[in-house]
Amino acid sequence: MKRRIVTFLFALPGLWAGVAPAQTNGAGAPIRIGLIAPLSGGSADFGTSMHHGARLAVDEINALGGYLGRPLELVVRDDRAVPDTGLAAAEELVQRERVDFTIGFCNTGVALRALEVFERARHLLMVPCSQGTAVTTRTPPAKSHVFRMAPRDDMNAAALVREIVDRRGLKRVALLADRTGYGEGGLRDLTAQLAQRGLAPVHVARFALGVTSLRDELAQARAAGAEAVVNYTVGPEQAVAVRSRAELGWRVPYFAPWPLSFASVLQQAGPDALEGTLTVQSIIQDAAHERRSTFIARYAKAYPAERPIGSLMAAAQSYDAVHLMLRALFQTRGATDGPALKAALEDLREPYRGVVTTYDKPFDATDHDAFSERMIWLGEWKRGRIVYHDPSDARLSAMIRRKRE
Repeated sequence: MKRRIVTFLFALPGLWAGVAPAQTNGAGAPIRIGLIAPLSGGSADFGTSMHHGARLAVDEINALGGYLGRPLELVVRDDRAVPDTGLAAAEELVQRERVDFTIGFCNTGVALRALEVFERARHLLMVPCSQGTAVTTRTPPAKSHVFRMAPRDDMNAAALVREIVDRRGLKRVALLADRTGYGEGGLRDLTAQLAQRGLAPVHVARFALGVTSLRDELAQARAAGAEAVVNYTVGPEQAVAVRSRAELGWRVPYFAPWPLSFASVLQQAGPDALEGTLTVQSIIQDAAHERRSTFIARYAKAYPAERPIGSLMAAAQSYDAVHLMLRALFQTRGATDGPALKAALEDLREPYRGVVTTYDKPFDATDHDAFSERMIWLGEWKRGRIVYHDPSDARLSAMIRRKRE
């Protein structure tokens, strides 16, 4: 079994060959990885999956000796999806705990509040979940120490508007968005995509987190003649929206970013209310993809209480983030200062065959996002599970989608 794990994790040419630590002092000392995620509150569904995905990768790597005998150690903080709490966690990990690098943030508003802590300290931050466009564009990549393993919201908006307007020919689009930084950014990206096609939303509704009904907002969208609805918000409010749509008996095409796919949305809204709704995804469970199937099986064994996975995207992207950082460590010969890790990530020498995709030169000095538009899928809720919306995508699912041709 151990031989199979070694092959599974590290069968990459040159990863181990000819690599030695930069120095022998501190050999055996742990490499401390900060992790910031919403582990309680309304966003705990994908925060827990993010934490578990990172933990699974760390445990697997440590079972094989860590980085040249140095174990990886997670130093975990709960941001509770509260921006000021996330800021305090970032300051604690960077300034007092002095972790070697950080993996963090699911909520865009929380990430944006804390980014300056990492940039000012030149501390490497790898973002596995937060998709707000501004997270990796606020500081130009040439000067930034922030990288991301999730599709940007401007890519998600482009994919959604392409399906709604270009493929379906629908022009009367209503936009709903929560009043967080995530909703604000998504609304801005969607409006820009519509404007490129000479369109404007026929109705825009904003709402606070914690709402228990969105019937009025959806009724107003229906009265405005909306042919499609896009809702930019997190899991609990996605459940509220699809339940409210069902209560109105309005079967308008419903689109959303990735929080629509969370297991908690299915539990709170039920399969009937979700049937036929569509969401942008970086990964869809697929038996034809061996690496993905193996990861899901290992995750289920490690965390049997989390069935189904709260967020497959959060878990897989966080898992892949740890493995990419390990490759950066080999390239820096164990140096963990931010500039060294930044330089390594911007010129990774070996591809990594990850769970979500194969990462081949995922970053460079002008681009700190691992995803391009060609790497994302449109998923659809059918009979209580997410499947490929386009049958041709399902047929191509075993093929590798890289950032560039």
